[in-house]
Amino acid sequence: MDWVETPQAHIFKINVPGYSKEEIKVQVEDGNVLVIKAEDGKEESHGKDSVWHVAERGGKGFCREIELPERVKVEQIKGQVENGVLTVVVPKDTTTKQSKARTINISGKL
Repeated sequence: MDWVETPQAHIFKINVPGYSKEEIKVQVEDGNVLVIKAEDGKEESHGKDSVWHVAERGGKGFCREIELPERVKVEQIKGQVENGVLTVVVPKDTTTKQSKARTINISGKL
């Protein structure tokens, strides 16, 4: 996975060879966790006596969770799959936030 930050957005590039856009799900959970899942539903059979030691190709899929930084526009996240690479663009919220500090007037009585 590559994560690049530009002045306008955070850009994630994830290799997803063999997965179609229909098999990939991108969503935001718990307010700021970007969840990327892919499931192809295929289960390659090698016989009941086979033992898998490493499975990097195919299989049932994968899941990646990324905690997003503050001040992003979650509702404007976009994704695209091209040539086996998923690109997810998370726009930054560049609007200036009002200060949460405020002056409290003090009086002689409450």
